[in-house]
Amino acid sequence: MWTSGRMSNAKNLLGLGVSLYFWGLMDLTATVLSGSARPLTEGQEDNLSDKLHQRMKRSWVWNQFFVLEEYTGTDPLYVGKLHSDMDRGDGSIKYILSGEGAGIVFTIDDTTGDIHAIQRLDREERSQYTLRAQALDRRTGRPMEPESEFIIKIQDINDNEPKFLDGPYVASVPEMSPVGTSVIQVTATDADDPTYGNSARVVYSILQGQPYFSVDSRTGLIRTALMNMDREAKEYYEVIIQAKDMGGQLGGLAGTTTVNITLSDVNDNPPRFPQKHYQMSVLESAPVSSTVGRVVAKDLDEGINAEMKYSLVDGDGLDVFDINTDPNYQVGIITVRKPLSFESKKSYTLKVEGANSHLEMRFLNLGPFRDTTTVHISVEDVDEPPVFEPSFYFVEVPEDVEIGTTIQIISAKDPDVTNNSIRYSIDRSSDPGRFFYVDITSGALMTARPLDREDISWHNITVLAMELNNPSQVGSVSVTVKVLDVNDNAPEFARFYEAFVCENAKAGQLIQTVSAIDKDDPQEGQHFYYSLAPEAANNPNFTLRDNQDNTAWILTRRSGFRQHEQNTFYLPILISDNGRPVLSSTGTLTVHVCSCNDDGMVMSCNAETYVLPVSLSRGALIAILACIFVLLVLVLLILSMRRQRKQPYIIDEEENIHENIVRYDDEGGGEQDTEAFDIAAMWNPREAQLVVKNRQDMLPEIESLSRYVPQACVMDNNVHNYVLAKLYEADMDLWAPPFDSLQTYMFEGNGSVAESLSSLQSVTTDSDQSYDYLTDWGPRFKKLAEMYGATDSSGALW
Repeated sequence: MWTSGRMSNAKNLLGLGVSLYFWGLMDLTATVLSGSARPLTEGQEDNLSDKLHQRMKRSWVWNQFFVLEEYTGTDPLYVGKLHSDMDRGDGSIKYILSGEGAGIVFTIDDTTGDIHAIQRLDREERSQYTLRAQALDRRTGRPMEPESEFIIKIQDINDNEPKFLDGPYVASVPEMSPVGTSVIQVTATDADDPTYGNSARVVYSILQGQPYFSVDSRTGLIRTALMNMDREAKEYYEVIIQAKDMGGQLGGLAGTTTVNITLSDVNDNPPRFPQKHYQMSVLESAPVSSTVGRVVAKDLDEGINAEMKYSLVDGDGLDVFDINTDPNYQVGIITVRKPLSFESKKSYTLKVEGANSHLEMRFLNLGPFRDTTTVHISVEDVDEPPVFEPSFYFVEVPEDVEIGTTIQIISAKDPDVTNNSIRYSIDRSSDPGRFFYVDITSGALMTARPLDREDISWHNITVLAMELNNPSQVGSVSVTVKVLDVNDNAPEFARFYEAFVCENAKAGQLIQTVSAIDKDDPQEGQHFYYSLAPEAANNPNFTLRDNQDNTAWILTRRSGFRQHEQNTFYLPILISDNGRPVLSSTGTLTVHVCSCNDDGMVMSCNAETYVLPVSLSRGALIAILACIFVLLVLVLLILSMRRQRKQPYIIDEEENIHENIVRYDDEGGGEQDTEAFDIAAMWNPREAQLVVKNRQDMLPEIESLSRYVPQACVMDNNVHNYVLAKLYEADMDLWAPPFDSLQTYMFEGNGSVAESLSSLQSVTTDSDQSYDYLTDWGPRFKKLAEMYGATDSSGALW
């Protein structure tokens, strides 16, 4: 068997002629070899069947056909022809085709052996097909020759353009790069057969992007082609690259791609301030670290190349102001470093420098990469609150200081040019106990109540200073008062002491060790002295030994104690301290007589019951009970009589006149109410001002400070100022109830020609006026007659 194939679509006729030539040659060869074509006998057929399994020598060896791809004709594409040596052309031979694409892509004429392609072939999808052919006897179906295998190869044509599989491309290159700097390499792929002709030979060229960039025609490497390309002038470039096959010759297919190239930034632009002079203003009350203003230096670069650092390089406000760099916006923020004062300095001048943080050495010739500007700052005046000098007060006061003593002069002034008058007060939330008082005009801090170090040793009060013309401007200062100790507490036993002594105790035996405590805290330390009280100095039972270490021993002076004689002793002990003046107190030690064993262990401290030898008779008991009953009746009778004597007289309601001064919303207690007020204060207020006697039936709601202010201090001030102080104190005290109260100011002002006209002070003079006639006015004036009339009592009235 032999075959002939179609070479190409363009050479159909030539291929057909060659095929006919070989067909004739093969027929001639077969005729010469076989003589003439005769039918085979049965013996010959059997012989041929036996030889089918043997390799037969053919006159021509073949194994493949060639056919061009992409045939576009309407008729089936002729591929080639199969022909057997035994085919006599009478149609007795039947050709069969099998294998890849048989019957689907390729068909064979079973009589002539012609092979045609009935589908469009694409080498890029499949480059070859492997088929098998066999010649059969059409009548018997028996094979005439062994099956043969052959290949049909698809021959390539230039039907695929180059493609950029990774496009479009994105690349970047630093600005100001030298010519020839590599940017990116692009690659195009051609699906045609690279081993056949120039169909897959690709050549690169640039269609758009000149004169900035160039491309290598063989490798596709893109490079810069222009020097000093500036990002600030043009940042983005769109470059179009073409890839053409057939070596770039005319008729070749081409593909394109886009390359987006960005110029990355370098630090090639120095910063510059758009303004050479800035004008700013700030209030003198601006707190430290507050913002005054912002300055910014423009830099055409970006990112790290535009980072700035601002600093103050010159000016008269370097110690008053500071500048910080905002990393997000690259601006310089000027802030207050120290408190400002319009009265001290009204304006400042600063020289600000802005410089790049990151520099590139190859661009230093484009610098300097820094710039300066001048900032003028004006300080604006505001109405400031009073300022204390100093800003903190520390005062030490002994606890026995008298009420009304000035312990410190608090001083404040208005820092403004107007220098308004100042009024002082105490923030009552810092002095809830009202231990102190401050003079409203002078700022003298005085004590208003007795101080007790053992109760409160430290006082932290806040003194306020208010401008008289602008009450909203209030300054404050902290005053720490340390109460110093004085020896005003006598020592006393640390606890209740109770001792036990055995009946068999010997003289000189230790029965108790005592110690004492003192609320005072002297600088030289505590030291106590112990001794028996004077009434027990010659005590025959016990003695005391001072150990000189703030303890003392109690020792027995004799032996032979007996419970039935006396089971309890009370020993008074005198304890003295080392203070000035020396204070002492007496403590009592209780000593119980107990029964003990031979080893000194206490067995019983209860006295044995003493049994009378003779029991009381029934008559004696009745007599005792009768006496007790009579005594009870007498006591009840006496109490009833005293109650009737104290009952007030019944008088007409309109004539019920009392001398009490009472609150409007409180009902008076009558003549018997001696606790409502102290009449002694009306006789001589100056002598009674130190005697503070509060009512027991109700607590005063408002307590005037007037009685705590010494008369000498008050007489030196103006009445108007004093009234203002009391009025301001009442206005500022948020906890004071809005009730009426009796205020005794105790002075009448200065410069009175008639001097004092008060009748309340007549008690201090040697007046001979007699009030005995009050006894004749009846029971209504009995109380006044007792107080002002003649009395036999020589004692003081209060």
